[in-house]
Amino acid sequence: MTQAPSQVQLAELMRESRVDFGTSGVRGRVEDMTDRVCYAYTLAFLRHLARGPRVARRLALGGDLRASTPRIMGAVAAAALDNGCEIINCGRLPSPALALFGMDEGIPSVMVTGSHIPGDRNGVKFNTPRGEILKVDEAAIRAQRVFLPPSRFDANGALAAPVCLPDVAPRARLAFIDRYLGFFPPGCLGGLRVGIYEHSTVAREPLAAVIQGLGAEVLRRGRSAQFVPVDTEAIRPEDVALAQEWVPADRLDALVSADGDGDRPLIADEQGRWIRGDLLGILCARSLAADRVVTPVSSNSAVEKCGWFDRVRRTPIGSPYVIEGMEAELYAGGQRVVGYEANGGFLTATVIEMGKQRLSALPTRDAMLPVLALLSSARRRRVPLSTLCAELPSRYTASDRLKAFPTEISRRCIAAFWSGDLAQDRYTIETVFGPDLGTVAAVDATDGLRITFESEEVVHLRASGNAPELRCYTEADSDQRARDINRRCMDILERWREAPP
Repeated sequence: MTQAPSQVQLAELMRESRVDFGTSGVRGRVEDMTDRVCYAYTLAFLRHLARGPRVARRLALGGDLRASTPRIMGAVAAAALDNGCEIINCGRLPSPALALFGMDEGIPSVMVTGSHIPGDRNGVKFNTPRGEILKVDEAAIRAQRVFLPPSRFDANGALAAPVCLPDVAPRARLAFIDRYLGFFPPGCLGGLRVGIYEHSTVAREPLAAVIQGLGAEVLRRGRSAQFVPVDTEAIRPEDVALAQEWVPADRLDALVSADGDGDRPLIADEQGRWIRGDLLGILCARSLAADRVVTPVSSNSAVEKCGWFDRVRRTPIGSPYVIEGMEAELYAGGQRVVGYEANGGFLTATVIEMGKQRLSALPTRDAMLPVLALLSSARRRRVPLSTLCAELPSRYTASDRLKAFPTEISRRCIAAFWSGDLAQDRYTIETVFGPDLGTVAAVDATDGLRITFESEEVVHLRASGNAPELRCYTEADSDQRARDINRRCMDILERWREAPP
């Protein structure tokens, strides 16, 4: 096998390797994410940050609990070390903890994680000293041309010599824990029994430390040595069953968890019902007395209907768009600006004050803050979590996905509704969905296709930016109706697998 050229245009490498930017960071199949590919991405990122010929002098590095993560961390470290950059090995910790550490230190950081996607895939998240990269940064990284030393890799793209990471420095993880122990009142969770669904989330230790540190009794359940792809937007039936089993058996006030890298929360109430992420976002924003809220177009419309906020801004799906929206609200005069995604990940753009305590801005997805905000609100008011949820307008959402559904087919299916062939009855919106949902009132193409019917029921179709999946979100005025619509839509979409438009 011939050796690859040493000078590489990153955009070309991306096409060859099939490892590309998704909604948040770079993701791909583990077999495609060779050391050479990960080295190239890291070097391109550092070159993007460079001023003149020099790259950053220090880089914070962390990862999740996937089997492939240590190897990829080694490839990232090799790129940094080869270019004169000191590595601070932060070990296995939540993505927001690593980003916060980088921001506090004024240095870039790299998190090796595939978030919630299956274990045969992985990814790399890049953070500048100001926070996670935005779309403009992605474009600049794509444009980089990097030098890959031929002797660094073997014919299969693996490092020819392994890289030994420095010992783990616990500062980032401890600072993240202290961030919340120092913000919420001491003992504010006293009297609560909280279960932690540990599975393979890297947030399991920080969650336990903070919740117990604030006075709650913690019960740990479900730790897994194998990676579990918990998706907070498409909760697995087995996880629904676990909550229904553990909550009454352990007499829990709440069961909490997070996805693989700890930036998307899961919270079940005292009845063992998982609370959807976009509802968590509304309740968290309320508890923090936010005046302006930014959230993607796919989130529940209760955020507008509740009337709790001065302004709500909708964006395309993805944390970079939410961050850009928060920046716009800051510029427009927002005093307490927050954001959240439908997966529950919560972001803050401004300092949040609670009495004499101040919580610095963290403009990246975080699972810890919404968990603590809801638990503390419920305890302060001496009501169960279900009461907080009952105060929201009666708007219910459901979501599901078709796995192993090629992105190009997803986009072609959605685009068929906008093509010049809409006269073909088979693919008009109303002939496809009308028998179940009625007349179309409005259509929003901000991200995918969001259809609002005259009944105020909603169907939103979107190709995932992180994996070959077609996602369907539905909204109605009852939980059962939202789920019924979602099942019906999934039946329709499943037929597209066999006969796409």
